[in-house]
Amino acid sequence: MSAPKNSPPDENRQEGFRRATIATLRAMGGTPEQSVDFQGAVVGNRLPAPLAPDAVQLPYLSRSMHDREIQKIRGAADAAALKLRYHKSGLNAQFPEPQAQEAFNVLEQARCEVYGSRHMAGVRANLDQRVIQQCAEAGCNRMATKDEMPAAMALSLLAREAMSGEHTPSQAGPALEAWRASLSPSAKNALAEMAVTQSDQKAFARAITHLLGACQLTELPEEIEQQAPSDDLSEDEQPSEDEAAVPQEDQQTPAGDDPDEEDGYQPESGESGITGETETSSDALDSPETGSEEAAGPSDQSGEGTAIGGGSTYKAYTTKFDEEVGAAELCDPDELDRLRQQLDQQLVQLQGLISRLAHRLQRRLMAQQQRRWEFEQEEGIIDAGRLSRVVTNPTMPLSYKYECEMEFRDTVVTLLIDNSGSMRGRPIGTAAICGDILARTLERCGVKVEVLGFTTRQWKGGQSREQWVKNGRPPEPGRLNDLRHIIYKDADTPWRRARKNLGLMLRDGLLKENIDGESLLWAWKRLKRRPEHRHILMVISDGAPVDDSTFSANPHNYLENHLREVIKRIESDRNTELLAIGIGHDVTRYYRHSVTISSAEDLGGTMMAQLSELFTPAGQRRVR
Repeated sequence: MSAPKNSPPDENRQEGFRRATIATLRAMGGTPEQSVDFQGAVVGNRLPAPLAPDAVQLPYLSRSMHDREIQKIRGAADAAALKLRYHKSGLNAQFPEPQAQEAFNVLEQARCEVYGSRHMAGVRANLDQRVIQQCAEAGCNRMATKDEMPAAMALSLLAREAMSGEHTPSQAGPALEAWRASLSPSAKNALAEMAVTQSDQKAFARAITHLLGACQLTELPEEIEQQAPSDDLSEDEQPSEDEAAVPQEDQQTPAGDDPDEEDGYQPESGESGITGETETSSDALDSPETGSEEAAGPSDQSGEGTAIGGGSTYKAYTTKFDEEVGAAELCDPDELDRLRQQLDQQLVQLQGLISRLAHRLQRRLMAQQQRRWEFEQEEGIIDAGRLSRVVTNPTMPLSYKYECEMEFRDTVVTLLIDNSGSMRGRPIGTAAICGDILARTLERCGVKVEVLGFTTRQWKGGQSREQWVKNGRPPEPGRLNDLRHIIYKDADTPWRRARKNLGLMLRDGLLKENIDGESLLWAWKRLKRRPEHRHILMVISDGAPVDDSTFSANPHNYLENHLREVIKRIESDRNTELLAIGIGHDVTRYYRHSVTISSAEDLGGTMMAQLSELFTPAGQRRVR
């Protein structure tokens, strides 16, 4: 069917490419009815239909159809098609550790791509370009050490090399070589096993489990542990003093035959209750999940080993690796433009509802800018409407009025957004959109707005943890990760100058772990330095504080207790109004004034409703 004659040439070319891509994906995947969607695709002024549960989501395609976009879409389409053909969902393995589960999924995807493209040179070329782009976007060239490269990415590249027999691209960087050098004999054997079993998904899954266990990303089941090669001995193959004390007849059993002798991986979770003297695996904690970002400046927080905030016993092992950074410093201008364009595409889908609510809030605030009077007062200006009352009964009180002071005219609002990994996808996109619309709306009404984000520089500890390990792992070290506090828009910067920065929230690799207490304290201290009389601090989060590195060396409720202390301190400040919105997580146990929503789609309406309530004159507010 030919396109309408009045359609622009770019639209015709774009639609033709989409149809060809979808047809190829369905043919390669053996799924003629497969639902396929392109990110940000909007037909006319209509919103796209809701995605099917099993729909394939392909990257965004602009009208200009840049070569980079086409390569990215072709690689993603081929990867999705091969997974549809060669992956059976019923054979998926489940791991309690999020990092292990992510690594398993990535390795299974690598199997489908390598095995499925063995006889298709064009598909292999598309997939190779996809790997190169992924390495470039993750910043692999900037990763110099093993700890900087995510475990899932490193193992995926090594597995592709083992299965295909081809060298990894140069864009993988020096960190991959560090990973290669650190592999134990068990891990190398597991990679060889994966290469042999790539045609058998079930056997390949067992090989992946061996690899994850050898890399200490998960704890091997007992029956698998007995089959896996052992790495008990040290690098110089010398027994320990304890082993030397064992009688000779007891040492006749070869190392590794007894599973009880193997160094077991200790799960690192906030629910484990492990205290500071627990010895956990360094490699397991130091393996991040996504690419690291470069430091962008020193933090203004307290020095090494000092308590954070008041008389609290909470402390950070060191703060010299923390950073407070502007969003523009974490990304080059071209990528920032691309991310802002991506945010605008998502904005189209939610703009209708949120904009209506924002306009309602704006109308309310603009109405309050007019004179507002309190009537029936005992003093003030004589109310002309009550003159008859004054004549008939001069002693009658409540015949005066006075002009009310507008609370919002001297107000600053801070929006603090959780930038943790669990916010990835719809929640962080919606939060960015709401922050964008909120900043525009309140700016029109003369209210200053600040948009901040908080995360960590690394997964499972960064340089802070490395220093702790080098110093002999002293007990109860306190916080063991490097904070990253991001300023997307400060209160004095107009929205038009900061609008690009808000797109950074959509960047892959930015979202890591969340240490809420210190981040909340940081945002509050910024508010206290503001000259405005009234301060409103709104927090958006989807969970409790999580940092596996800190959990592994401190009591399990260490971060949570500090968060409660900080909240109590802020809520006692009469000049600050603290409000929290929890996405899919009940935050009422932490915050006195809080709302919990079930999905990210409800965030915009909830934000506007809560702000409308806060900007309602004090005498007219509902009791919460």
